[in-house]
Order: sequence, then structure tokens, then C-alpha cells
Amino acid sequence: MVGLKLFSTAGGVAEVMPRLAVVEADVQDLLEAHMETMLGVRFLASEFVIDCVDGGRIDSLGLDENGAPVIVEYKRGTDAGVINQGLYYMAWLVAHKDAFRNLVRDRLGVTAASQIRWSAPRLICVAGDFTRYDAHAVREHRRSIDLVRYRYFGRDHFGLETVASVTGHRAKAQRVRSRAPGAPPVRQQGSAMAELAQAVDEVLVGLGDGVTRVQRKQYRAYRRLRNFASVCVPQQTKLLVYLKADPKEADLIPGFTRDVTGLGHHGTGDLELQLRTERDLERAGDLLRLSYAAA
Repeated sequence: MVGLKLFSTAGGVAEVMPRLAVVEADVQDLLEAHMETMLGVRFLASEFVIDCVDGGRIDSLGLDENGAPVIVEYKRGTDAGVINQGLYYMAWLVAHKDAFRNLVRDRLGVTAASQIRWSAPRLICVAGDFTRYDAHAVREHRRSIDLVRYRYFGRDHFGLETVASVTGHRAKAQRVRSRAPGAPPVRQQGSAMAELAQAVDEVLVGLGDGVTRVQRKQYRAYRRLRNFASVCVPQQTKLLVYLKADPKEADLIPGFTRDVTGLGHHGTGDLELQLRTERDLERAGDLLRLSYAAA
């Protein structure tokens, strides 16, 4: 569960019983204000009006850490229509790429607009709860869909929990000893770093349920709801891995770990790992788990 500490104007001990929002708009307003922190998505627009015969308004539009378009739909409680509604909006979005591209250009700049990843647009449904039929339904679709349950805890805390997460085109993460999608076979590369990259892939996917891979040109992202690790294309003598772990919570060791906050690099995350051997991978185990838990 991902928690967010909110400002409280009340003193004393807050109630701890989880509860739903009073109205759906409360959830939308909170998520839009903290979208990058809580969902790993840069907020673009609220109540975006779509141009079609039946009309409609997309609750929230954004761009995720890997450049994929994101639609976020909210429901206060349990609503069987939220998935179909979101898929309707996604179909419109894919058919009107120029409208989204112009929005990204206006809000985030030309570079971001030129790097949109159209191969796997995402739908994130945030609701008070989902049924087992909802979870089954998303696994039958060829789209990237996340079902996220929310809860308020007193006045100061808000929690998100992923109920189901599916990557588009049935590219599900498999917890087996096989090469990662998009990675050349190790025997063809003949590289120790390629073998290390495969070992890192197995460790990251094996950290827990719901880990999916997102392949980009210069890196491969591993995510739950948000990215928690990015593995760059292997170099000749080392493999660079970027984690969402807080560099201040890590023992920074020259040649092994580095704080790259504010420094440009491929992938996402402020803690850089420099891996040269599988022993380095073992040393990094606690940091990998820390980053996974934070996502």
C-alpha cells in the first residue's frame, strides 16, 4: 500500500478506521494534486472534454515515467462501469493522438511530446473497491490496466492498493528463468554483462507479485504501480541500475552506489547502482527490496 502524509488542521489522535470519500471529487482532487508522487504520472489535464458523437469527459490525463499516455478514472465506491468507461476513452485517445500530443507539448514541452510511447497507453481505475469479476475482466483485455483501491485513514492519511495490474498486449511478467522481453539471447551476445543483466531481471521480477516490465530504447523499467527500478543497456564492464530508493537511506559506496539526484540519466530514480558481478547484485539485495516496497 502506498501512503501519503497529508497536512492536518486538527489536533489529538485521528481515527484509524478506513473510510471512503464523501464524494468522488475528493479522490480526484487529491490524486491530481499528488499524481506524480502517488502514481508516477505527470498530471496534464482534468475533466478533458473529448470530441465524439456521444461526448464525455476524461477525469484525468497524464504521462507516466516511461512516456506512456495515462487515463485515470475515479469512482467513490464499487462501480462495474468504470473499466468500460475508461476503455471507451482510451479508444478515443488512440484515435486522436494529435490532440494528446498537443496537450503534452503545451504542458511539458516539445521533447516530451516527441517521446510519447504509444505502444502501451495505460488506464488506471481508482475506486473504493472492485469485484473479482473486475479483476478477471482486465486480464482478458489487451490493454494496460491498473485497478487501484483507495482508502482514507483518519484526516491525515490516504492509502492506495493495487488490486490488479496488466501490461498491454499480454506482455505479463513471468517468474521463470527466461530472458527478459527485448533482450538478445545471452549466448549470442557472449557478454558477462548480458548474463548479469539476465540475473538482475530474474531478481527484480521475483521480488513479488504484480511486477511488470516496460522496454524502452535505452533502459528497461520494472514497475508495480510506479517504476521501482530501471536497468540500462549493459556497458562493457558494468550494468547501471537506478532505484526509487532514497539515497539518504543508503550507505553510498564509491564505485557501487551513487546519489544522482538532479543529474540527467536514462531511466528513473535517484539512487544509482553500478553492478559488475553477481556478488554486487547480492550486495544490492536490500536496496532492491527497499525500492520495490516504496512502489
